[in-house]
Amino acid sequence: MKAAIYTKYGPPEVLECTEIEKPVPKNTEVLIKVHATSVTTADCMMRKADSFMSRLFLGLKKPRRKVLGVELAGEIELVGKDITLFSKGDQVYGFTGFGLGAYGEYCCMPEKGSLIHKPSTITYDEAVALTDGPTTALFFLRDKANIQSNQKVLIIGASGSIGTSAIQLAKYFGAEVTGVCSTSNLELVKSLGADKVIDYTVEDFTQNGKTYDIIFDTVSKSSFSQCKGSLTKNGSYLVTVGGLMSYMQTLLTSITGGKKFIYGMSIEKTKALKFINELIAKGEIKAVIDRQYPLEEISKAHEYVDMGHKKGNVVININQQQDSK
Repeated sequence: MKAAIYTKYGPPEVLECTEIEKPVPKNTEVLIKVHATSVTTADCMMRKADSFMSRLFLGLKKPRRKVLGVELAGEIELVGKDITLFSKGDQVYGFTGFGLGAYGEYCCMPEKGSLIHKPSTITYDEAVALTDGPTTALFFLRDKANIQSNQKVLIIGASGSIGTSAIQLAKYFGAEVTGVCSTSNLELVKSLGADKVIDYTVEDFTQNGKTYDIIFDTVSKSSFSQCKGSLTKNGSYLVTVGGLMSYMQTLLTSITGGKKFIYGMSIEKTKALKFINELIAKGEIKAVIDRQYPLEEISKAHEYVDMGHKKGNVVININQQQDSK
């Protein structure tokens, strides 16, 4: 089968399309014919493996897993003998997590992994764009910050994959949403339901005297110390990327009370995907797709995401002569 692989860490050029052996599902796995995957910031970070901590997982000198890709949408081609939840021909989407492997024509996933049936009302491209972003935003806003109706929420990086989902989810939960983005993305952020939009090239929200119950930095462009003055008395500062110090700060502020620093990682996403499916059915959330590339142009897609200006999601099309719903 065709796949995009990397055998060393580095710039987008380390990715190459080649033929590799088609995976065979175990008894508790399904084989998925991948129709769409994506290029996330996490994929780019793993490709570069800049930090020592990341190499402990990925491989110290070179990648242990040659095929990247954490999001996929496709059709089940084969099921292991112990599978009960899925059948051949089912249209599914999900999150491969630490298993990676979505940058190929086929990928195996465990039945009890973060995998769910795709609604018939959305395409494979839309499904893959509604995987990691919405589930991550849901994890932080609902599960970690306990978002409530009428709270004031500020989202930094409001035009990105997590940010565009966070706007829609925060509005669904009844919050007043302020999005922070660049000039070119103001209209997009407004169209997703943001009540107010701040152009960070013109205004510094930490200096405007306003406070928020939740500040959600989806792109790691701020710090707790910078934003602390913009939080209400018991407000929460959420950050998606961190390390040991972030965990320690999360623990410390949870003990001392008052303003909270919150960092965490959502691994199992099945329950979250079920909730997202409910929102899709209600028309409460929609996919935001910036660009689409064929698998053969995976390096170009990574180069674009590395620039840090993508709007929503960058989708990679695989096995798609036509994209059926």
